[in-house]
Amino acid sequence: MEERTMSDPVAPEMVVVIDDDYAMRLSCGKILTKMGLRVETFEDGARGLTGVATAKPGMVIVDLKMPGISGMEVIARVHEIDPQIVIVVITGYATIDTAVQAIKCGAYDFLPKPFLPDELRLIVNRGLERRRLALESQRYEIEQTMLKRRFVTFVSHQLRTPLAAVHQYLDVMKHLDQAADDPARRQEWLDRCLIRIEELQNLIADWLTLAQVEGGSLFKERIPVDVIRIIRDILKTYEPAAAAGNVSLETTLPDHGVFLLGDRNCLNVLFDNLITNAIKYNKPGGKVTVSATQARGEVVIAIADTGVGIPEKYLPFLFGEFFRVKEDGLKKTAGTGLGLHISKKIVSEMGGIISVDSQAGVGSTFWVRFPAWREADEIGNQNDARQEASIDC
Repeated sequence: MEERTMSDPVAPEMVVVIDDDYAMRLSCGKILTKMGLRVETFEDGARGLTGVATAKPGMVIVDLKMPGISGMEVIARVHEIDPQIVIVVITGYATIDTAVQAIKCGAYDFLPKPFLPDELRLIVNRGLERRRLALESQRYEIEQTMLKRRFVTFVSHQLRTPLAAVHQYLDVMKHLDQAADDPARRQEWLDRCLIRIEELQNLIADWLTLAQVEGGSLFKERIPVDVIRIIRDILKTYEPAAAAGNVSLETTLPDHGVFLLGDRNCLNVLFDNLITNAIKYNKPGGKVTVSATQARGEVVIAIADTGVGIPEKYLPFLFGEFFRVKEDGLKKTAGTGLGLHISKKIVSEMGGIISVDSQAGVGSTFWVRFPAWREADEIGNQNDARQEASIDC
């Protein structure tokens, strides 16, 4: 007859005990229940397997010597139900041969009877931790697979749209008559082609940057970098684009350099993304203000705009891969949805924090905080490197 002992129903793991010895089932049930685990006990292999199929436990504790279905057969059939279930074998007929055979059949560990409560607790905790790590690894692999599938779908769509447009423009040009207005019309279609090709180039550049960030190869150096100089250079580059959109650029930057320990190229990518967005999502007659302060060992850079802003409901997703705000009334611009995701990766890699304050129709401010570089830090790093070199020698 089936026996069941249940502990707190919100406990994360279930353990099934299969043993024909009533005293052993009772003892295991009490020990495991005190550990905060849910427990079900069964007196033979057939009932136990039915219970495993129903309860989907994280662990099965099974006796090798039972009437009917043997413990070895239970091990094999449990793994048919779920290969991630951790199996612990207990037996009063413990030998090296039976232990080896049980492990070969798929058992995680082997515990000879009689055993102390602490011995059971140790094996159970160890086994459930192994299961947790295995499930996390499996979830990660599934997430990566799904991400790759979404990425392929996204790439296919994003590439197809501008390529189809370029093909259409070129086809129109091919069939233009040699009329007086043809040169002007041809120039119009060529300009449209160039815009679409630029979209493709930006798309590919973002994908390559993301691949480098994910692969850990984007950071080629960690040296003191003057972030003020980088920001000024980027702003100068975007003066024509801002003027074309009737957007003014203002700065509140210190006259002296402000240094971070990081990679110059990564900082260029980061602030290029943020300043580009501030201009691109602004309004005619709007303003972009870039400010920087250094205090208490921290550098804080703020990029503020008076643009379209971001509805509050979208803010938690803003730094996700491929995420773009799609809402009626908001400004539509070309993009991949990767810029802010890449920016967050770069900031995190450099030990910083990026955040945003935004209000729809009013504007946005992106805050980037980094630990400030000090000359003493560089001396300390050099001393550490020398010490490591001497140890290696």
